[in-house]
Amino acid sequence: MDFQRVDVVYALLFDTNTNKILMVFNRNGTWSLPGGAVEAGETLREATVREVKEETGYDIKVGNIVALNEAFIDKNHIYFITFHGQITKRPEEIPHEENIIKVKWVSLEEADRLMPYHPEGISKLLNESGANYTFQKE
Repeated sequence: MDFQRVDVVYALLFDTNTNKILMVFNRNGTWSLPGGAVEAGETLREATVREVKEETGYDIKVGNIVALNEAFIDKNHIYFITFHGQITKRPEEIPHEENIIKVKWVSLEEADRLMPYHPEGISKLLNESGANYTFQKE
């Protein structure tokens, strides 16, 4: 069976004032961090910034990688790369994005419950320094 490689990026955005994580409720009925598929010719960081802006309206700065998950779904071999993110600008209003039903700040406990694919919890990811990400130019 031939598998298509797909890279998906997410941003872990934490509000220290409220101790909440920014999450999105997707049209497919699942909760996730804001993010999405990397487009051709786009770096992982560029894709993360673009996807967060499209889905939530927030402008962010991308930090270290805090999680790397891998899955085979249908005929796709998917790498899910989660970055620490830092909000640089909040939107006046949340944009309407066709695949997103709701954008919501949730507690750490709720985030852990909604995202079981991080078995040690989102709070552990917040406390990790993560792995450096470097884009190597030719």
